[in-house]
Amino acid sequence: MMKLFMYIDRVNRLHQLIKRKRTGTPEELAERLNLSVSRIYQIIEELKLMEVPIAYSRTFRSYYYTSAYEILIDVQLRPLNNQEYHNTNGGCYAKITVLPNLVPSPL
Repeated sequence: MMKLFMYIDRVNRLHQLIKRKRTGTPEELAERLNLSVSRIYQIIEELKLMEVPIAYSRTFRSYYYTSAYEILIDVQLRPLNNQEYHNTNGGCYAKITVLPNLVPSPL
């Protein structure tokens, strides 16, 4: 679970840097986010696969969005009240169907 929070934090920080066009080179960005350069490329590629319009400018030495874009990733943790607790089943819906015995009975 902690890795998920770290990933969300990194993507949020990356987004803010891209929005401001202040990522620097991939090497500088990797240092800024405390990641390897190869991991930076992986994250950028993952975002591109999700159709996030990211490009790199050698002139400005920064990643940027090619069109207006916003990334919103948020996780909230809070205790459930009694009503929520009793109405929650972990996101699962179980339906049990009893089938007739399909094994032939001995004669």
